[in-house]
Amino acid sequence: MKKIITTNGAPAPIGPYNQAVEVHGMLFISGQIALVPGTDTITMDTVENETTQVMKNLEAILQEAGLSFDHVIKTSIFLSDMKLFAEVNAVYAKYFSKDFPARETVGVLGLPRGVNVEISVIAARV
Repeated sequence: MKKIITTNGAPAPIGPYNQAVEVHGMLFISGQIALVPGTDTITMDTVENETTQVMKNLEAILQEAGLSFDHVIKTSIFLSDMKLFAEVNAVYAKYFSKDFPARETVGVLGLPRGVNVEISVIAARV
């Protein structure tokens, strides 16, 4: 059985997808950008603040599912420019203990709404 996870603590989807879907104890969180929940505002003054908002959105969805970053087993980071990697990585690292998840970071030609960072997450109830 799949369970749809939705929270007002993260931005509503801007397309035909859900914030997250849980199946057999695995939580798949859709890519999050720096949209501020409940608004049409995007945090883009600095890449650090943009990444922080992305991580807050992910955290809100994890919490709605009764999980935390400790449950994350895989992340995918999409960057508009790989030159942003160090700044994004520094913020990202603050949200995890020494038991880091698997990850890939990919430079892409474009992201929704012209943002610099999008992150998706897979978490597990283990």
